[in-house]
Amino acid sequence: MGTFIIKKTPSGAFNFSLIASNKEKIAVSSQVYTTKSACKKGIESVGKNAARCIEENRIEDLTLKKAPDRVPFPKFEIYYDKAGLFRYRLFASNGESIAISEEGYKSKSGCIGGMKSVAVNATDPVVTEA
Repeated sequence: MGTFIIKKTPSGAFNFSLIASNKEKIAVSSQVYTTKSACKKGIESVGKNAARCIEENRIEDLTLKKAPDRVPFPKFEIYYDKAGLFRYRLFASNGESIAISEEGYKSKSGCIGGMKSVAVNATDPVVTEA
């Protein structure tokens, strides 16, 4: 079981971080929310969509040399960041990006492990405020 930490930004908006049971930050919100209530709905969406994506293998790999098979929303995407590391982002069923990896991974298998960790740790999480 993971922990979502809701933080208020200097502008008065809200975002979240997902901390795994091993105390590692594994995902952050990919958008800011105007209200705390909307941020909490984003957290619920991460839990619901991440689990579904892993269960149904809804992963679109943008790191392949050939064009990837398109995967419908919700989905995880694997991509390269500017440093050449693997990262993931989670999209909700409406196509909005809702969470991204906190750090890049050296291997694709590590990145996939990170996505699986999000699915596990976002299920029945503790939600706190910073």
